[in-house]
Order: sequence, then structure tokens, then C-alpha cells
Amino acid sequence: MGASCCGGGCGTAKPAADPTYRRVLWAALAVNAVMFLVEIVAGVAAGSVSLKADALDFLSDAANYAVSLFVLGAVLAVRARAALLKGLSLGAVGLFVAGNALYNAVVLKLPMAEVMGVVGLLALAANLGVAAMLYAFRTGDANMRSVWICSRNDAIGNVAVVLAAAGVFGTGTAWPDILVALVMATLSVTGAMQIVRQARAELRDGTPAVRAAPAGP
Repeated sequence: MGASCCGGGCGTAKPAADPTYRRVLWAALAVNAVMFLVEIVAGVAAGSVSLKADALDFLSDAANYAVSLFVLGAVLAVRARAALLKGLSLGAVGLFVAGNALYNAVVLKLPMAEVMGVVGLLALAANLGVAAMLYAFRTGDANMRSVWICSRNDAIGNVAVVLAAAGVFGTGTAWPDILVALVMATLSVTGAMQIVRQARAELRDGTPAVRAAPAGP
């Protein structure tokens, strides 16, 4: 049944590259590259582990979009392997962030709440814009879903950074910053697990493991 539907094997059929999706990926790549530079400088200057974690998310996403552009229109097996690589790298970023957060828990250096808040709001606006562009493509194969998961996680992470800034300002301690970084690390690891699971299923079955769109708007 699957072979007849795919005309000889879904894993070897090249889909037509959606020009709209290609333009969205290029725009998302540009936004994430710029925001990585902004946040890594601000994170180091402010001494904020959550800002640096978010900057690494921007860098990871920029690489994610670049890989997605490279394999756009490729056969399913190539796209699934690219998604698998992205899932593993996202998990590695999450583990690195967790280690950095635990180190800061020992050092307990107080970050600059004002810088965290301003840059966090800027990053939130950037990620909401990217997420809005990618929303229509959130239910595709593992490669497309990996792009959506990373964008969604970043928007959630930005809200958490802003809340961490308020927590640091209100408590006068570094703990809100550290806890938010750990939450962001958890999001990265769990998102990576979803991507890897779907990519492995596509490599095993030779068919796109497309997720159904949720009901409602």
C-alpha cells in the first residue's frame, strides 16, 4: 500500500520545494543570526546564564534553518537524517546550558536584571515574529517539525528570561536566572527527544511521520 502511494518508495521521492517556506526559512535564519550576536554580548556583559542560554538557542536555530534550507526538496531519508542531526545537537546544547546553570549556582554571581529584561523583551518580539511565520508549517515531516519546535521553545524561553529578570530584580539573588536556564535546558532536551524519535521513525518506515494539526484555530 505504501509503495503504491509513493510510486516506488517515499524515501527516494523528491518533494517540490515550497518557495514560501524557503523565504520564511531565510527570514528566520537572518533574525536568529542577528539575535545570537545581540544576546551573547548582552549575556556576557550582564553576567546572565539565562541570556547566554537563549543566545545559544538562537545560534542553534540559525544552524537549524541553514540545514533545513540545504535539504529542502531532498529525498525523505536525507531530510530525516538532517532532522536527527539537529535533534542531537539541540540535546547537546540543552545539556551544556544545564551544566553552565549548575556552575553558576555554585558561583552565584548576581546578573544585571535591567539588561536581562530589555534584551529578553527584544528576543521575545523576534521569536514571536519567527514563530508566527512558521506556524503554518508546524505539522510537516521531522525536518519541518524540528524547525517549529525550536522556534516554539525559544518563544517560551524568552518569556522565562523576562520573568527571570523580574525575579532577579525583586529578590536581589541569581536564583531566578539559574532556574530559568535550567527550564530552558529541559525544553531543549525534551524537544530534541521529540525530533529524534520522529526522525528515527521516518528512517525506519521510509514514510513521513507527519503530525496532525491540533483542532481549533
